[in-house]
Amino acid sequence: MTWWPDADPNPDRIPISALEHHAYCPRQAALIHVESVFTDDVNTTRGHLAHDRVDRPGIRATAKPGMRQHYAVPVWSATLGLYGRCDVIETDKHIAVPIEHKIGDYHPGGPADVQVAAQALCLRDMLDLDIPYGEVFTHADRRRHRVNLTDHLIGTVAATINALRAVLTDAHLPPPPADARCRRCSLLDDCLPHALTKTASDIFQPQPLGKWDD
Repeated sequence: MTWWPDADPNPDRIPISALEHHAYCPRQAALIHVESVFTDDVNTTRGHLAHDRVDRPGIRATAKPGMRQHYAVPVWSATLGLYGRCDVIETDKHIAVPIEHKIGDYHPGGPADVQVAAQALCLRDMLDLDIPYGEVFTHADRRRHRVNLTDHLIGTVAATINALRAVLTDAHLPPPPADARCRRCSLLDDCLPHALTKTASDIFQPQPLGKWDD
């Protein structure tokens, strides 16, 4: 099986991380994966620091006999055209469970579920083991949150892949959502969502007398 490196120019091969970006905001995904725009802020820096341990490849034993944790593991699926890396994969003789690390709170049904489900589907293509579910470990509460691979979630992954492929091959960026998501986005100053959604009447609306006085 050929490993697809990052920055693969083939639009049919999608980095798993891009699925999470698209699930959060299609415009964010396009800025990162089409325009190569990325800006760190306090949250992305916290994320880098929190991932310091799991970004180093290795295998560690757990308290459960026969269970191992594999760190920074490359995964891919020729069927889905996906590639990426799992923070952690926990395995024994029968099952494998991908564990995605996040710094913030867990939101059921959110972008992290799409990401870890895609990792699990890649593992199903790669391994002769049962992949019953994935997990999201949140550093905010130091807890694991199980993500069951329901038919609905698998369908959401497939739909996100198709939508992202369209974004990656489109000549135009998706419009900005200009909603609550923007306040938490590190690309706020690159995207300028509220400026782009202003109408001509908003821009040229007359100002009250004295508005521009010193």
